[in-house]
Amino acid sequence: MNYYPKGKILVIGSGGREHVLAWKIAQNPDVKKIYCIPGNGGIEQIAECMRLDLNDFESLATFVREKEIGLTVVGPEQPLVAGLADYFQKQNLPVFGPRKTAAQMEGSKIFAKKLMRKYDIPTAQFEAFDSHEWALRYLKSLPEKPVVVKADGLAAGKGAIVCSTKDGAEGALEEMMAKRAFKDAGSRVVIEECMQGEEASLFIITDGKDYVTLTPAQDYKRALDNDEGKNTGGMGSYAPTPFLTTELHNKAIREVVEPTLSALQSEGIEYRGVLYCGLMLTEEGPKVVEFNCRFGDPETQVVLPLLKTDLLEIFHAVQTKTIGRLKIENHDQSAVCVVLASGGYPDKYETGKEISGLQNQSKDVFVFHAGTRKEGHKLLTSGGRVLGVTGKAADLKSAVDRAYRAVDNIHFENMQFRRDIAKKALR
Repeated sequence: MNYYPKGKILVIGSGGREHVLAWKIAQNPDVKKIYCIPGNGGIEQIAECMRLDLNDFESLATFVREKEIGLTVVGPEQPLVAGLADYFQKQNLPVFGPRKTAAQMEGSKIFAKKLMRKYDIPTAQFEAFDSHEWALRYLKSLPEKPVVVKADGLAAGKGAIVCSTKDGAEGALEEMMAKRAFKDAGSRVVIEECMQGEEASLFIITDGKDYVTLTPAQDYKRALDNDEGKNTGGMGSYAPTPFLTTELHNKAIREVVEPTLSALQSEGIEYRGVLYCGLMLTEEGPKVVEFNCRFGDPETQVVLPLLKTDLLEIFHAVQTKTIGRLKIENHDQSAVCVVLASGGYPDKYETGKEISGLQNQSKDVFVFHAGTRKEGHKLLTSGGRVLGVTGKAADLKSAVDRAYRAVDNIHFENMQFRRDIAKKALR
């Protein structure tokens, strides 16, 4: 079905998530043209990439009107938190992504935590602070046990620091509130108990009332094997995760998803788009680690390859508020994504390294670009996370083997990656 008569779609963003979105959208036979702002070296193989300022909403809207684009899909969180969806809706330009008030679910940890506390949605015990002094006083009053210190605002997935000691937590506060490591994002912080258990990523797509769920995934935030090293934007993922059993999935829907959507409605907030639920599967049941207002990265690299339903059909159902009539179908397979990063990431790293070995990948291997750029006939690194190599197969072990065989063919100087993606699920 042709949901967008001109067959023109715009994807906003430049990472691996946006490459997957463009790749999935391109599978709709009615799509005639995909644009991406700003895109990357991989996206430009399937879309026309344009360099426009994502903070200049007026220029973006003008571009959409001039190109007669039928739908704009916003990938990253920053434009949503800044109000891009609001601006487009006022201009009568179809857009997929929540409005600014709804995007606070990711844009402000304090907003989300207070909403959960008010409506009894299970999450870690916490306190919020806008004063370094008072945060330190609170920290000193706690018993010696692990805590998590979180920057209130957006910090590119790196604003949550797990601290095993009080000294470590004091150091995290110093970095965020005094040294402003995350700039204004760390001017307010959340200090919360450190929950124990396996994490799971649950994607909800909602039209403000009804919703559908996608395949649950698990991602790997730490830079090094065995969950060591610093937090990153994500070093790999796999789906489905066996840790979120049918029983726990139903419990998460009943105790987290539906109460959260109901809470937003009670607060007068219409949430339309993706609600990413980052869950900790504790002994008491699923509890919320965080909410995101968009598709996760790198979980999208495994969730969307497993989606059988046309993605534009889902987006159209969100816009027309008919998602309650939609039945989602997924492939009965597994997918594994291994992120290839620049040496030194998430700290200082070099770019401009030539990438080789992307040709002649086997069937059911997808290489999604994140930090790449074209220079003549060469493909070069241009970011911390460079590529997401996804293998899809009938079972998880085969998907793992397929992804790592593909990884072994790819090379760039100082390439780093984890060797243990999905290994604990196999155990």
